[in-house]
Amino acid sequence: MTRYKLTKTNPKSHDSLTKWLISSFTEDFFKHYFPNIEVEIGNDPFLDKEFISKYEALKASLSGDIFLSLEIKLGNQKYPIVIHIENESQKKDIKTRVYEYHCYAWLLKKRPVWSIVVFTDDAKWKKEVENIFWYGFDSQNKKQFLRFDIIKINKEKSYDLINKKSLLCKLLALKADDEGIDRELIIKEIYQTVAILRKQLSNDILLLVNQYVSFYKKIPEKTYQLIKKEAGMQFLATTIKEHYIHEGELIGEKRGEKRGEKRGEKKGEKRGVKKGVKKGIILGEIKTLKKLYQQNIITKDQYEKRILRINKKIKKIL
Repeated sequence: MTRYKLTKTNPKSHDSLTKWLISSFTEDFFKHYFPNIEVEIGNDPFLDKEFISKYEALKASLSGDIFLSLEIKLGNQKYPIVIHIENESQKKDIKTRVYEYHCYAWLLKKRPVWSIVVFTDDAKWKKEVENIFWYGFDSQNKKQFLRFDIIKINKEKSYDLINKKSLLCKLLALKADDEGIDRELIIKEIYQTVAILRKQLSNDILLLVNQYVSFYKKIPEKTYQLIKKEAGMQFLATTIKEHYIHEGELIGEKRGEKRGEKRGEKKGEKRGVKKGVKKGIILGEIKTLKKLYQQNIITKDQYEKRILRINKKIKKIL
């Protein structure tokens, strides 16, 4: 079986995609990796913006990290905690860094902190990364330690992951141990699942799937496009711009059709569709940008520049 390796990979791309994946499937992430811990996620659990606004100097180093504010259930009681998820694309000693950000997270919310490190590297470790840090001392107990969880994605088998119902697990199969399984089969399973769930999935999820699979596919582009076509997914947006234009067109066409039907004139229908499409594109663009900014996928500067362009478009239409 031929292997197609990624070339000129950018660690930041790995971190960004992993962050986007976990941010989009947060509940599934905890169900899969920590099935025995009951986690209750609110409507807006992400603390990234709040964290960066307080610790501006750390902005660059936190691009791939996730900070969540949620509740865990221990016994019959719920406790508010902060979760710090660190993404790493290569093996390294990270215990000092984890402790530092553990402290920052506690200072931000004054709540217990759960630290998790996710490794997405392809290497098969002979020696585990140390997940314990000596941070304190007292006369009775002597050394005091911080312990944190480590997730190594390729410790799981791709075959096992694609057989799970969760779309998150099927996507993780691209970074898991794929020994003994054809990568084409993994990608087919992902797009067949997306085709079945398409009506339930937001355009943001569809965009994520396309970007994630495209980055980690390791198969020829021609084969990849053929798989998408067979699953009826060839028209999924592959860029943020395509995504919000597509979303806007759908909104615009619906509004335009309604206006056209009310007027009962072909001319009115065309005008309604055209104006509705324009308005829909703008609404779709704003909605997507807000979501990507909230999840820290795009920077504040990128968000503000694009919103400025949108405001200009609105003025023209008005």
